[in-house]
Amino acid sequence: MPSKRVTDKDIVLSGAVPARHKPATTKRLKRTGSVPAAEAPVTQPVKDAPSQEQIATLAYSYWVARGYQAGSPEEDWLRAEQELAAAIA
Repeated sequence: MPSKRVTDKDIVLSGAVPARHKPATTKRLKRTGSVPAAEAPVTQPVKDAPSQEQIATLAYSYWVARGYQAGSPEEDWLRAEQELAAAIA
């Protein structure tokens, strides 16, 4: 079976890709005034909760105790969080 020859005439180079069309308007809401108290997010730290640093340190110690192998970082974190919360309560 004969093979097809590729010549310079067969190669087609295209120009630049046209830019995407952007919509003329955007649907953004403009806020005026302040946010009502009922809608304002409440982000007050809990005083009796352990800090993330304390939880991370204890979770890391669990991993070290296992010999740096196996286990799950998420399970270690949750275990440390529960133990520290129980110690505070």
